[in-house]
Amino acid sequence: MIRKTNLKIVFAHLTSRVKQTMVAILSVTFGISMYIFLNSFMNGVNGTQTELAFSTLAHIRVYNDLPEDKSNLLAGSFDQPTAVNIRNARVIQYREGIRNSAKVLHTLAALPDIKTYTPQVNINVFFRNGASQVNGLLSGVEVLSEEALFKPSQYMAKGQWNNLGYRADGIVLGKGLAKKLSVKLHDKVMVATASGITRSYEIIGIIETTLANVDNAKAFIKIGAARQLLSKNAGYVTDIQVNIGDFDQARRVADKLSPLVDFKVEPWQEANGQLDAANSLRNILAVAVSFTILLVAGFGIYNIMNMTVNEKIREIAILKAMGFNGRDIIEIFLTQSVIIGMLGGVVGMALGNVISRIVNQIPFQIATLETLPIAYQVEDYIMASVFGLCTTFIAGYLPARKAANIDPVEIIRG
Repeated sequence: MIRKTNLKIVFAHLTSRVKQTMVAILSVTFGISMYIFLNSFMNGVNGTQTELAFSTLAHIRVYNDLPEDKSNLLAGSFDQPTAVNIRNARVIQYREGIRNSAKVLHTLAALPDIKTYTPQVNINVFFRNGASQVNGLLSGVEVLSEEALFKPSQYMAKGQWNNLGYRADGIVLGKGLAKKLSVKLHDKVMVATASGITRSYEIIGIIETTLANVDNAKAFIKIGAARQLLSKNAGYVTDIQVNIGDFDQARRVADKLSPLVDFKVEPWQEANGQLDAANSLRNILAVAVSFTILLVAGFGIYNIMNMTVNEKIREIAILKAMGFNGRDIIEIFLTQSVIIGMLGGVVGMALGNVISRIVNQIPFQIATLETLPIAYQVEDYIMASVFGLCTTFIAGYLPARKAANIDPVEIIRG
């Protein structure tokens, strides 16, 4: 009976001061909607930056690194009285690249953590067109596995990426590199290696990734053509690029892979500390901003509930004089706060979704983007509803406890 009466009192409080109730609901709505929008926007920006960064960067790189051999080879060859003077000692790398890549590729295929991989033959070369000469990187690739890993076809400004698989004399140039050489599609470009080998290729595609190190200094040819240029065997590669399901797990997978191969296994964080730090800072910033917004909304509800308790302090005293105990008073004000939180939360999530969709339509012509990036994640909506309810519960409980401790005799006496 008392519980039913408590609900009637809650309804009376909510409807007697409609403006005050609406202000409380709007404060929750604002907090939740901004939480949804900012998280969707930050996740969209993070996702886009990650996608751009990993358009040419693999999660793990396997290559033949210079060995750190510091052993003294003369120690066992001379007796102790013999004086030996060694100056300018050097470690010589006898083996270049990975000569038998099939063994490493077989190991990668057997690991469940590996999602996809592609071999490459990367060569430092000079690109020439008439008097123009630009030094850069020529990358011999397997067209299909390169597409599976980096999706270069998405960044083709001219020509088709798949045509590279059918043309041993074809080359895809970065857009900035083509501009420096003053060449266009179907023109010829000369490529010269450090050992003096020169070969002519026809430009069958121009790629634009918006990454300066790729667009201004990189070109792609078929991997077989790159091996011919270096006079290497069919199993020779300089790098094996590997992608896994979650790029944040690259260190763990690299540690797992390292004992299985005889070459350097390098996770992306090891060679790109700035990118790793930027990702962490963006995530911290998003959490800090979202938490601040919800906290501000919570303080708004607390202030409104506190004002309600102060305004209705005589009514609370009368209720306690009529037999309502402190638990009933807490129940009344807490229920009132939770209803405000639920209504504000539902409207806030809908409003946040609408704002996100509107922002997602704003033109933003940079890199591969056409509009501002937004990511819609169910986790954001679940977190918003849970955190919103918790915030309103705490914001309602503190004034409710204050109301429950009121001495009706002192209030009625004035």
